[in-house]
Amino acid sequence: MTENNSSRIPLKKSNNPAVNSLKLSSLSFPDYSSEKNPEATIRRISTYQRILNPINEEGIRVVSSSEIARRCRVKPAQIRKKLAYSGEFGVRGKGYYVEELLSNLKKILGVTNIWKVILVGAGNLSSALLAYKQFLSHRFIIDAVFDKFPESARPQKPGAPAVLPMEKLKSVVRSREIEIGIVAIPSEAAQSVVSKLAESGICGILNFAPTQVFAPEQVRIKNVNLGSELEHVSYHPSKINEN
Repeated sequence: MTENNSSRIPLKKSNNPAVNSLKLSSLSFPDYSSEKNPEATIRRISTYQRILNPINEEGIRVVSSSEIARRCRVKPAQIRKKLAYSGEFGVRGKGYYVEELLSNLKKILGVTNIWKVILVGAGNLSSALLAYKQFLSHRFIIDAVFDKFPESARPQKPGAPAVLPMEKLKSVVRSREIEIGIVAIPSEAAQSVVSKLAESGICGILNFAPTQVFAPEQVRIKNVNLGSELEHVSYHPSKINEN
């Protein structure tokens, strides 16, 4: 059993032809899993994609590394070095073809098609996640919601999936070919839910439960502990206050 804070979701055979074609098309792109810090690399690629989206919407066809760097608040040389991994999309002396570069980055991240996501938990955090409007723009959609006590679940926003009992989790995951799960439940139940998700065929899990969870090697887990994240944020002002 291996605990993973974050990693690229491994290629996995699916019954969905669209998912298989998406993953096969990603094989021709760089494999960042061998880098010393793949999480940092994936975060950079995701950041560049977010920066390029509004640039593309502005109708800009070619963008310079200086402009991308300005929006990312880094040095242009760093942008050129990191984007070199993605292929030759630059125009010498001008910059990068925006649409082509954006398309390439999305392929690397695996978000050219929409991914269905399962959400376990129907509490306050789950309500906030269901209300988050940007999931779809990132090519994710919460397709099913589960809870141990669905009859006691608070009303969700109009149009949200109905809250289903945990007994139906495996059949829904397999029938709808869902491969990504979000865990938003109390810590004492998190491990059993993660195990059930893995057994059902989920291969990527975003865990919001405030505890470390474990899964088989083929399942990638990203643990998000909001308390820990705030501790990271508080570190800098605490040092300022000490001085």
